[in-house]
Amino acid sequence: MRRTAPFLRPISVMRALPRPLSRLVAVSLAFGLACVTAPAARAQHGRFERPPQNGVYATCLRQNELYSTASQSSAPISEVQPGREMVVVDKNGNWLRVFANTDPPDTRQSDQPEFGSQAPPPISGWMLNKGIVTTNTLNGDLILFGAADAAEQAASVPDPPPGMAERARLLYRRVVLMFPQSHWVAEAMYRAADIRWQIQKADAATLPSAHEKAAYLRVQMDENEMRDVEKYFPRTQWADLASFDMIDNKLCGDWQGSEQCPEKETLYYMQYVHDHPNSPKAAEALYDALWRQAAAGDMWSADGNAKRAQQDRGHARGILSEMEQRFPDSSFTARGAEVVFKIDQGMAVYAGARE
Repeated sequence: MRRTAPFLRPISVMRALPRPLSRLVAVSLAFGLACVTAPAARAQHGRFERPPQNGVYATCLRQNELYSTASQSSAPISEVQPGREMVVVDKNGNWLRVFANTDPPDTRQSDQPEFGSQAPPPISGWMLNKGIVTTNTLNGDLILFGAADAAEQAASVPDPPPGMAERARLLYRRVVLMFPQSHWVAEAMYRAADIRWQIQKADAATLPSAHEKAAYLRVQMDENEMRDVEKYFPRTQWADLASFDMIDNKLCGDWQGSEQCPEKETLYYMQYVHDHPNSPKAAEALYDALWRQAAAGDMWSADGNAKRAQQDRGHARGILSEMEQRFPDSSFTARGAEVVFKIDQGMAVYAGARE
């Protein structure tokens, strides 16, 4: 999951509260927490919900045991994982009474039931005030973002600890929903959406439909959170990155020997550069387009169409010229130069082509 840009590592503000948190607020209401569900004042980050009046939103940075009473001598009734939603409603010494969500987090909004939910409701209990971040915690946004970033780094190593990517995603979401005025919100929102995207992308790649040529025949990644990034933070690097991720849903699964696939995908990447000229992904998008033109040239050559092969290879050279002018210090420009060198040497670029 590592990113090529120096400020990123390699999943949102929803149109309302996420469903798990909405259930949490509903349960809090039943126990006398006068939660306000009207939207808060429109801030620069979009539409956010107000916190409960008689409690504070919170989350934990470690796995916490939930007890029926404020004592470790009582049997634990559940566990609350890092990044899960909580509302703190009472305090007794070093103990907090909370309502917490313990159901498995969603990874695909389109798979959620349209009416109602099968997920268990939030549960009430006591937990030690250890590793708990609330909306009143000094520098709480910075602490949560740091914990999320550390979890994301841990998830990016070979054979990572189980559930680490989802932990990072949930912690980023808490930054967005607990600290809507934080300057970390835009980046946290994108990172949460990106981790979710990469999880879905990896899952989709294991399905038989992943080899279908037409994009619409494959399982699509859910774009809702990415589109929220574009909606709430237009014309920012985070919107640029979200738009780049969503190109995945347009790509062919398996080219199946059709030159139309790399040529069409070239257009997607070139259009992206046109629409997002200052994107951190602009150089990478140009390289993706260049490589596809070179691959299409190999495919046309294998099919005996020397004219079309020459045209596509010429387009690849033209893209390299643009990269050399705009991104002379980019590693993607160096990679593009290597591809064009192979073209000039009569070497195959596309693995399925013969020299």
